[in-house]
Amino acid sequence: MRSVETVEVSADDGTPRIDRWLRRRYPQLSQGQVEKLLRTGQVRVDGARAKASDRLSPGQNVRIPPLPDAPQRPPPGSISAKDEAFVRSLVIHRDDDVIVLNKPHGLAVQGGAKTTRHLDALLDGLKFDAEQKPKLVHRLDRDTSGCLVLARHPRAAAFLADAFRYRETYKIYWAVVIGSPRPKVGEVRGWMRKAPGVHDADREMMQQAVQTDEGAVHAITQYAVLSEAAGRAAWVALRPVTGRTHQLRFHMAEIGHAIAGDPKYKCDRPSPNDLQGALLLHARAIRLPHPSGGELKVVAPTPPHMRAAFDLLGFDERDARDPFAPFEEGR
Repeated sequence: MRSVETVEVSADDGTPRIDRWLRRRYPQLSQGQVEKLLRTGQVRVDGARAKASDRLSPGQNVRIPPLPDAPQRPPPGSISAKDEAFVRSLVIHRDDDVIVLNKPHGLAVQGGAKTTRHLDALLDGLKFDAEQKPKLVHRLDRDTSGCLVLARHPRAAAFLADAFRYRETYKIYWAVVIGSPRPKVGEVRGWMRKAPGVHDADREMMQQAVQTDEGAVHAITQYAVLSEAAGRAAWVALRPVTGRTHQLRFHMAEIGHAIAGDPKYKCDRPSPNDLQGALLLHARAIRLPHPSGGELKVVAPTPPHMRAAFDLLGFDERDARDPFAPFEEGR
């Protein structure tokens, strides 16, 4: 058993509910035990009783009564040395607040009914010197590779969640599409919604909608052709101004230039046989405000399946550029 201790809430803790803060710090406690400790006044904040829903602030002192020690066994979700080495190999940026991964094609971000191996289950391998595992603050589709941002503590998670929610992030994706869009630089706008009756993430699809449809959301995508391969395919840069489910895949199929290798969103143009493998969509770069000030810019190296397609079609990464400056200047 531990003795009575006083724990100061740190700035990295953010402003969490006290019950969640206790569960995170003392994982051996159940929710029922936490609520009993609060209800009976054994846990106090700055000397006063607290309710489970009360929020903490940095600098407050929390009285912790004697608690049972955590069991000496691997915690739920612990991973093997092999999985830890794998997930750490994906890291392309790490600091005290943020981790950015280059997520590979085919690895789901979160689990589902038929998804047992996913990134969320591997996050214990990314604690490094922190007490807690990092938290996902946005998602990529299973078949999309590239930049995926994680927060290393609650304060960073809240900050980054707001950055994504209020469109303070700047993301560029690379894709190989069927045919070559005209005009070469453009913007796609429209209403979309999830197809009704599908609740499995692996099966969900987006469909066209009007503003008055239930669940309709407005989506905006900017695109620019970077290189062409004799009209059969094009390398395009995509910028999602909004962040809707399957937005880029849906929009490119909607304008008649589906992303090569997409099993869900197709167009009338026949896909070249040599481009019918993996989805050729890569979250190439991200720029966003940093939780500790300034700006974070990260570029994800091109994955093997994209490099193979580039080699096949004669695309050269040295031709890459940020084609969306005119959009920014016009806003």
